[in-house]
Amino acid sequence: MIHRRRFLVATPALAAGALGAPFVHRASAQSVVLKFGQSASLTGGQARYGADVRDGILAAFDAASRAEVIKGGRFELVALDDGGEKDRCKANVKGFIDSGALAVVGLTSGAAAEACLSITEEAHIPVVGTASGNMGVRDPKLTSVYHVRAGYDEEYRRMVHYVKDFGMTRVGYVRLKDTSPANEKAMEAALEARGIHLTETVSLDRNAKNFEAEAKLLLAGNLQCVLFTTNAAPIVSIVELMARERFAGFYFSSSFAGQTLIDAMSQRGISIIMSQVMPRPNAVALPVVKAFQQDLAAVRKDAKPGYTNLEGYVAGRVVVEATRAAARGGPVTRARFRESLAGLGVDLGGYPVQFASTSSSGSRLVDVVAIDRSGRLIG
Repeated sequence: MIHRRRFLVATPALAAGALGAPFVHRASAQSVVLKFGQSASLTGGQARYGADVRDGILAAFDAASRAEVIKGGRFELVALDDGGEKDRCKANVKGFIDSGALAVVGLTSGAAAEACLSITEEAHIPVVGTASGNMGVRDPKLTSVYHVRAGYDEEYRRMVHYVKDFGMTRVGYVRLKDTSPANEKAMEAALEARGIHLTETVSLDRNAKNFEAEAKLLLAGNLQCVLFTTNAAPIVSIVELMARERFAGFYFSSSFAGQTLIDAMSQRGISIIMSQVMPRPNAVALPVVKAFQQDLAAVRKDAKPGYTNLEGYVAGRVVVEATRAAARGGPVTRARFRESLAGLGVDLGGYPVQFASTSSSGSRLVDVVAIDRSGRLIG
């Protein structure tokens, strides 16, 4: 359960711990409130993913508040549900802008983040740590977007390296229909660089309940592997349907499916290969992972450390470090916070993040792991 002394839940109905709870970090008696906003998929097909990202940010903020990283200051996160819907996300983000939030942190839908760009760029509000590799939010012309993880272009290149090594030529690609065409172009570029062309491309609705038609299309393609860039629920459904038909090929997933996919595949005894953009969440020899596990336990004793809440934690830690840098010049304003981000270079303890004037991508780390039938990470 959430520690009530640190968080305020807005309504009694949500106090029971529903994933959609709009958590507000309580300011307590300290005089300086450092307010940040998050619009996340806390209901719908990505509810677990959104809650994990939120919990990771809260763990970082809680630790920084207790340590008084900013003297007399407390980090506040207002986390609102958008259900993965673009319009709801835009409304939430506009509310953060109007209410004076220093930045938007940890958006969990790349498509929704892309839809918000017009208002965030106009307001010059930093958008930090979107939990997606969506290429549509990685245009170098953007001035207010800061990424703490690698993009899909980097992930796809690593995935396709393995596809080529395995000698596969008949390749299927499953994507979300509401995301940027830049993602598909990045996948095609990665494949073509290795002399491979897509055999079948399938676009789907992230919140759909039935994926039989998509599975049939893939099965009809006589594929050797399927590459997914979707949330976990469609992957789980499609893989189950294809397994019933004794599909003998390989499954690859981008990091976007998160810890939810790893847990679901292990429960079903199905193996899958995933690209990951964070250190392994059990690698406690890394200081950032050790701190993450301790800080997460302080906020949610029942939380299981995984890739997704680690990504939220890293985003939260980057926000804390940028705020610390901004505070050296006086009161932390949105403009000063943004200036501190633009030149930020920090090693969180085995996970370096470096922003430069020519790039808003703070990390290019990509790991590829196989999840075996028992859920163990191998490779």
